[in-house]
Amino acid sequence: MALGYDGKLYILAFDHRGSFQKKMFGIEGDPTPEETATITDAKKLIYEGMEKAVERGLDGKSAGVLVDEQFGGDIPELAKKHGLSLTMPAEKSGVDEFQFEYGDEFGAHIEKYDLLATKVLVRFNPDGDKEMNERQTKRLKQLADWLHENDRLFLFELLVPAEPAQLESVGGDADRYDAELRPELMRRAIEHFQNEGVEVDIWKIEGVDTREDAEMLAEQTRKGEGRENVKTVLLGRGASNEKVDQWLQAAAPVEGFIGFAIGRSIWWDPLKAYLDGGDRAEQAEKIADNYLRFIKVYDEAESSVSA
Repeated sequence: MALGYDGKLYILAFDHRGSFQKKMFGIEGDPTPEETATITDAKKLIYEGMEKAVERGLDGKSAGVLVDEQFGGDIPELAKKHGLSLTMPAEKSGVDEFQFEYGDEFGAHIEKYDLLATKVLVRFNPDGDKEMNERQTKRLKQLADWLHENDRLFLFELLVPAEPAQLESVGGDADRYDAELRPELMRRAIEHFQNEGVEVDIWKIEGVDTREDAEMLAEQTRKGEGRENVKTVLLGRGASNEKVDQWLQAAAPVEGFIGFAIGRSIWWDPLKAYLDGGDRAEQAEKIADNYLRFIKVYDEAESSVSA
């Protein structure tokens, strides 16, 4: 099948599992059935925010739902029923090295759902642990090959954590690492996977501060024969609205970018308010407000700045 994707994609990401149950609910280890039901209900509230956004006129196909099987409940079925674009993760949660959530059974779990794409989250620094990078690359190629052999799309979320020496080179300043070193490391990571035959349809990448860096990354994702239609979305990384806005405004005018995949920046505060006793419908409306606000920022940046 040909690589890539056509159309806008504004993904509301709430496939968080280990970090979600720990940071939002204080649950360590495997949750009990009662705790699982509580977490599942919380995710249902986030989805209700998505539905409210669609009711206000958002195109269902561009409304991307990224939710997990463990806590997703009936959301995958509801997303399909309402014509929303559904993406689900294949990676094991809470580990630094990419591993399959369901081991060799990953294909059977993917086939259970009518997905727009299968998503992975990968922490990969090209100057990091060489053996771990090789293991991750091998597993990711296995997944990419299976997906494309079965006419399915691959969405690859790339995180490039700083190596100690890299952080030290910028005086331990994480913001300087993000601005000065991370963009080129991201480009090298994308190039590595391309060279190793890990073909991706949609890259989900960390935001960059300048349009020049966004252009560099978009160019790399589409470099090489057969990659002309490969697309990119930006992730939110739980950052402030102001920082996410900056990333969206830098990337939106760049050819190859089609939207975003934002999670905590949209739903964390409303969900916390609900769990603290707030009104469910009111907090779902706030999630819709936050989600539609980022869409507005993206669309205005795309239309007001000539590429």
